[in-house]
Amino acid sequence: MTTMLGVSLAGRDVVMVGGGPVAARRMRRFLDDGAIVRVIAPELSDEVRELVDEHGLEWIPRAAEPDDVDGAWLVHTATGDGRADAGIAAACERRRILCVNASDGAHGSARLTAETRAGDVLVGVVSDAGVDPRRAGRLRDAIAGMLREGRLPLRRRRATAAGRVDLVGGGPGPVDLLTVRGRRLLAEADVVVADRLGPTDVLSELDSDVEVIDVGKRPGHHPVPQDEINRIIVAHAQAGRRVVRLKGGDPFVYGRGGEEVAACLAAGVPVDVVPGLTSVVSVPQAAGIPVTHRGVAAGVHVVNGQAEPTPATAAALADPAVTTVVLMGVAGLPRLVETAFAGGAPADKPVAIVENGHTPHQRTTRTTLAHAAADAAAAGVRNPAVIVVGDVARADLLLPAGLMAGDIRQ
Repeated sequence: MTTMLGVSLAGRDVVMVGGGPVAARRMRRFLDDGAIVRVIAPELSDEVRELVDEHGLEWIPRAAEPDDVDGAWLVHTATGDGRADAGIAAACERRRILCVNASDGAHGSARLTAETRAGDVLVGVVSDAGVDPRRAGRLRDAIAGMLREGRLPLRRRRATAAGRVDLVGGGPGPVDLLTVRGRRLLAEADVVVADRLGPTDVLSELDSDVEVIDVGKRPGHHPVPQDEINRIIVAHAQAGRRVVRLKGGDPFVYGRGGEEVAACLAAGVPVDVVPGLTSVVSVPQAAGIPVTHRGVAAGVHVVNGQAEPTPATAAALADPAVTTVVLMGVAGLPRLVETAFAGGAPADKPVAIVENGHTPHQRTTRTTLAHAAADAAAAGVRNPAVIVVGDVARADLLLPAGLMAGDIRQ
């Protein structure tokens, strides 16, 4: 019968007997844990020698003797000689020192687990009888996959003094386009502060006692001002909670993520940002529109459609080698067209308006600058929508035989 223990070796003596490839692999784990490692071996492999030199480790260039284990917290023996390893293991047994015998793990007093980590959770797999590293490794890998995907209960059940905030970019909406790291952080969260857009379906997977705060904005309707959102995430983190600020797209692309990071830093709250698929690229992609395409568009200009157009936007709209992508621009489309014409853009420049990208309600209206405002009104275009201006919006660019499903040709 084997009892698993989590043992910290930080600042503690570990003796490595043997200098071959097995010793190198195991030594890295001990060094990562902060152990004080001493190596005893007549010769060293290149990998072990690099670790000895890099970390300034003590190396005793001879065969190990029983007294060499005195004072160690843990001994690892991997000489390649079964009798020599068994002798060191026996010396450790007499001195009540834990020993990993890599020649025959079943005969050592300790075994190394096949490990995987998710955040601050460390999971180890070990066989109870005999040694089967491939089996343990395969099981470890399966558990690691579930941890990465947030499919295991990672949330703390004991309060900690230190809370934190993670700004998670959720991408354009489908849960399977949320990053692995974002999924894991949601599984660890005590509080989720969520927008209207993004992968909201994932919220149903959270524990019932996770607090979900809806701060979603709609055009012309901002029930929770940004200053209040900043206050909410900071207050919950200061109360010792793990907070995920879940956003659609990417936090740093018109997501006010920079303001929220600044608020956390000003309050002394630990904060990190997890990037997401921005709608600048992912929503046109859903409609079969590449924002860059060799020989058609070599650059991208991104515009906030609610802001006053700038000379740079006028120049981009007129440049045949630049794709202009407009977010939150349905209401400002007439003004955008005026800006384009003022900058010298041709009336027949292609325009595509993609509504509800990556959802079952996705719809694309294809038109030109001259008819964009009228065609959008006739089609009843509404937010959320991404407007693409440039030759990449031509319906025949990638699909000369027809249009994408859900397209409208005006």
